[in-house]
Amino acid sequence: MEYRKLGKTDIEVSKICLGTMTFGEQNSEVEAFEQLDYALGQGVNFIDCAEMYPVPPKPETYGATEEIIGNWLQKRGKRAEVILASKVTGRGAANSGVGHIRGGPRLDRAQILRACDDSLSRLKTDYIDLYQVHWPERQSNFFGKLGYQHGDDDGVDISETLSALQELVAAGKVRHIGLSNETPWGMHRYLRLAAHGNKPRVASIQNPYNLLNRTFEVGLAEMAIREQCGLLAYSPLAFGTLSGKYLDGARPAGARLTLFERFQRYTGERAVSATEQYVNLAREFGLDPAQMALAFVTQQPFVTSNIIGATTMAQLKSNIASAEIALSEDQLAAIEDIHRQNPNPAP
Repeated sequence: MEYRKLGKTDIEVSKICLGTMTFGEQNSEVEAFEQLDYALGQGVNFIDCAEMYPVPPKPETYGATEEIIGNWLQKRGKRAEVILASKVTGRGAANSGVGHIRGGPRLDRAQILRACDDSLSRLKTDYIDLYQVHWPERQSNFFGKLGYQHGDDDGVDISETLSALQELVAAGKVRHIGLSNETPWGMHRYLRLAAHGNKPRVASIQNPYNLLNRTFEVGLAEMAIREQCGLLAYSPLAFGTLSGKYLDGARPAGARLTLFERFQRYTGERAVSATEQYVNLAREFGLDPAQMALAFVTQQPFVTSNIIGATTMAQLKSNIASAEIALSEDQLAAIEDIHRQNPNPAP
């Protein structure tokens, strides 16, 4: 397993990160323990979770993912071997499903401090290696929204959010901070405040990135490289669609798109058409479609770690094994040709 520097920190993380948002919903604690044990045995030292997990979020499962990971850390005694990342939930839209969190989560000082303490308790640890802002407090174009429409700036200012995170770092509860679902302006603002205000510098940005959604390359990729604030890529398989298992209208039993109607981002006509082309291309090259899609993400120069997720051990083993694949120049050129014909069909 290859390890890469997390931003400008002294931490090295595996280029494959284990995503855990199915723990407590699609995966039981027993299954989660099996995944964690296997991943660690394969050299994966990076685990990503969030206070609002599992997904889809709901009151009865809130915090279950962190609790499962905490139980595993306590029983296995492996805390020192793991780079643990979690996230604080920010303000959500009326239909976002997070209203049960602290009566309506915000990224102000009081809520951030409380959220971190609660996560530490569930995770059964006294520190989090990477504590990330799950999405911006302000109204902006994230979660697939491309066009920006300026509205009322009634959100908690980034300076207050960053100052609260600074308190957590100073207290030793958090080692480093990161962003998620952020824009170029947002990243720039955090970096500028850190540089001029003696505050902690963001080490990473966790945004979606896959063959169907390469919008990170517009603006953020250059910033990630030049500012040494690399991408932790989530949804690298586009909710599993790039495996090809949903083609021709298939809905396998127990699969995410079968169980939850809310996950429709990668099922539009253009996305399905592009998926067919990528799946066929992988097969032409003698590659597993899912592994090709993952390998493409992992070897991008702006990616620090590729966050994979799985509901079965077979999926997990295949996903982790993708780390051994290096796509050739010819294979990358063929992928690029499909992208040029149908760019970002599911942003």
